[in-house]
Amino acid sequence: MDDGVVQRVFQEGGRDYESSSTSSVLQSLPLHASFDHGYYLLVKSIQELRQKKDGLVTVGIGGPSGSGKTSLAEKVASVIGCTIISMENYRDGVDEGNVLDSLDFDTLVQNLEDLTKGQDTMMPVFDYQQKKRIGSKAIKSSSSGVVVVDGTYALNARLRSLLDIRVAVVGGVHFSLLSKVRYDIGDSCSLDYLIDSIFPLFRKNIEPDLHHAQIRINNSFVSSFREAIYKLKCRSETPDRHSAFAFQENEAKTDNFIEMYLRPPSASEEARINDWIKVRQSGIRYYLSLGDQRIVDKNFIIRPKAEFEVGRMTLGGLLALGYNVVVSYKRASISVNIDSLSLSRETIDTLDETYMVLRGTNRKTVGAEALKLAINGPWITKSYLEMILERKGVPRLNTPPPISSTSVVTNQERMIAAPRPIRTTSNLVTRLEDLSQPWTRSPTKLKMEPVLAAWHFISSDTLHADSSVIDSSSFRDTIKLAPMPDSYDLDRGLLLSVQAIQALLENKGLPVVVGIGGPSGSGKTSLAHKMANIVGCEVVSLESYFKSEQVKDFKYDDFSSLDLSLLSKNIADIRNRRRTKAPIFDLETGARSGFKDLEVSEDCGVIIFEGVYALHPEIRKSLDLWIAVVGGVHSHLISRVQRDKSKVGCFLSQNEIMMTVFPMFQQHIEPHLVHAHLKIRNDFDPVLSPESSLFVLKTNKQVAYQDILKVLDPAKFCSSIQNFIDIYLRLPGIPTNGQFTESDCIRVRICEGRFAVLIREPIREGNFIIQPKVDFDISISTVAGLLNLGYQAVAYIEASAFIYQDGKILIEVDHLQGSPSPYLQIKGVDKDAVAAAGSMLKLDGSYTTKGSSSASESSQSREASPLEGIIEDMQSRIRRLERRHTINTVLWTFLMSALVGYSLYQRKRKEY
Repeated sequence: MDDGVVQRVFQEGGRDYESSSTSSVLQSLPLHASFDHGYYLLVKSIQELRQKKDGLVTVGIGGPSGSGKTSLAEKVASVIGCTIISMENYRDGVDEGNVLDSLDFDTLVQNLEDLTKGQDTMMPVFDYQQKKRIGSKAIKSSSSGVVVVDGTYALNARLRSLLDIRVAVVGGVHFSLLSKVRYDIGDSCSLDYLIDSIFPLFRKNIEPDLHHAQIRINNSFVSSFREAIYKLKCRSETPDRHSAFAFQENEAKTDNFIEMYLRPPSASEEARINDWIKVRQSGIRYYLSLGDQRIVDKNFIIRPKAEFEVGRMTLGGLLALGYNVVVSYKRASISVNIDSLSLSRETIDTLDETYMVLRGTNRKTVGAEALKLAINGPWITKSYLEMILERKGVPRLNTPPPISSTSVVTNQERMIAAPRPIRTTSNLVTRLEDLSQPWTRSPTKLKMEPVLAAWHFISSDTLHADSSVIDSSSFRDTIKLAPMPDSYDLDRGLLLSVQAIQALLENKGLPVVVGIGGPSGSGKTSLAHKMANIVGCEVVSLESYFKSEQVKDFKYDDFSSLDLSLLSKNIADIRNRRRTKAPIFDLETGARSGFKDLEVSEDCGVIIFEGVYALHPEIRKSLDLWIAVVGGVHSHLISRVQRDKSKVGCFLSQNEIMMTVFPMFQQHIEPHLVHAHLKIRNDFDPVLSPESSLFVLKTNKQVAYQDILKVLDPAKFCSSIQNFIDIYLRLPGIPTNGQFTESDCIRVRICEGRFAVLIREPIREGNFIIQPKVDFDISISTVAGLLNLGYQAVAYIEASAFIYQDGKILIEVDHLQGSPSPYLQIKGVDKDAVAAAGSMLKLDGSYTTKGSSSASESSQSREASPLEGIIEDMQSRIRRLERRHTINTVLWTFLMSALVGYSLYQRKRKEY
């Protein structure tokens, strides 16, 4: 679908060389995309436009305050390496900034015209603390082939004639705040009235321009614990010499903030602070966050990236709607950066105290640095708001809340008549005519709802008996979580998962045993480890409980392949707080390789079990929290197959594809998921998303082992060897323009007994290949399903990879069979660090962005033939077995795929 969308975007003509009345090479598309998909489309469009035209490519990204346009511009710049021009620097006064008259359009137009003519230009610089323009900044015309204009009015008529690509971003906190306010005040006001109150300039001055965009992005992202911020806080009466030295040796930054909390107009005196809205003022900038979205675990305060900039008029609109400023205080901060951490002294005027705060994105690193700086606590896990409320009490309401004539029924109180299947739609693009309201008014939120639901407990009838005779163990068995009636995206699901664990710990005590189930590739393992990073617990994969005899037959999706008796014993031991021995399974050898100790303690009272059948009735009956995850690669693969089949004139429903590619899901997995306490829809695409970017430099230049060691940190150095087989599957009949490309194929990798899939070609920009951080595991039955649908193996690669890494940089040397020389890959999440490592190895000028299949084109025909012969032979043998034994369709699928995979895998093992 991606290539088709990009091709639809491009028509004849362009800003510099077209004769039609429009000045953009792009034509408006009646679609909107998710943030990740829009990012991907924008990068692809920029890359193709650079090939189609000479000179500068100009992009405008517009949208309301808080929609995420600046975040999109920065993420695109991290890949493309473009110049960002922020419209906020073109203020000519201290007015609102969303008012057109306060922007210096003449200077901005002149800057863009200079750059498009190949001339250097001077961009103004505006200082928000001094509230005035303080100078200019030079922009070299040759510094970048792409310029991105980022601002609320980036798609204004005065700029559109200078833009090649026009992008509108809506959503983010803009929509979420509307949803929150609508929920708080009820249906007494129309949506248009709320928009005009909170964002008074949107409908008149902003929304009309957004309809001129060719790429329209709906950003559903609000806050995320995927990259949480970990914070340690204590009082700073007398700074110790270590922390004092840190402030002396590093450049300090001083900030002054005013932070205020707004209570909803309908809130009672005892309203939870999580229902309040936080506004932070810094100079003439205003930042907003919805509720107190944080997690406290032991000494750590864990917060998401949940703060977004909004206009000053938004605060006035909230006050006009009846919100009350119940708490306000000043926070003066002096901070220094220590590597990837931030150390600050914060003084709160209302409390008249100073606090030492250490922040970072890695929990272990924050804890280790605190020890190094001799910051020993005592730790404070309460927010400044909670401390102020404890000292001064909750301010009383100025006016009584309005009395509603109708009873309000929340989602949590609705009765669930029957569990419903949870599936994610694989359509990333929705037609505008299918929307009940303009796409600029949140097409994905047809129903206004609270930002986040709250967990509740239910009890059996025995709980209503005399509680004095109920012991603690029976009490644990009688109190259970009430299932959430709705499903949630991955970000909200992660937060709710951790909050559910904390609620269970508070109400039921230790231990808490969690199960995460879902189809292969849905994101179970990723979610489990993100949860474990936050709460500091251990994750156990159900793959550890495979039976050797079943795995040899590739029965990964069969419930009988699990050693249920051992799993039940381990869970029972954990629930009784006994140490137990969990198995360790080696998928490469197909056998159990040993055991490891597993236990719960006061420091770690949580264990997470994740796997396809984690919510099977025989397993979930012993678990405290049931989480179902659907979507991910599971949904994206179905969408990809549907697209491929439509290209060759065969139209299959998603259900037909799912029954073939995931034969066990609907009958044996999905029925268990509907009973989950929490249902998560994982729309995350690891290739589309900029959050999972892994930058790769690739070369076939020879590098000595001693030189590799010089690049990596010897204190953290480790190495390993992996053998893998890559099979490229393609559907016959797909138009290829006479050449074989990776984008036409689905890659299946067999490594250490696992099968992983890559369904989308990675982004290539300059010397870099931008890949997902991880491959996603699938079942062998999925490979068999693809073969059954007509996919054929067009190439395969056998290789051994020698891997060297230090935690920041990974260097992989791939020895491909049939290739005269190995390929070296440098990988990392920091683009500059990867480039620096390549320069240290003297590899500049030798890089290639071709994929492995392209790199081995010389041996492709020779290698593909025997693979096709293997497949034909295996299929023939299976058909003979089927005629003799009347094997049913599902078993036929397993046997065929098992023999194919086993033959390939064994052949490789014999050679090594």
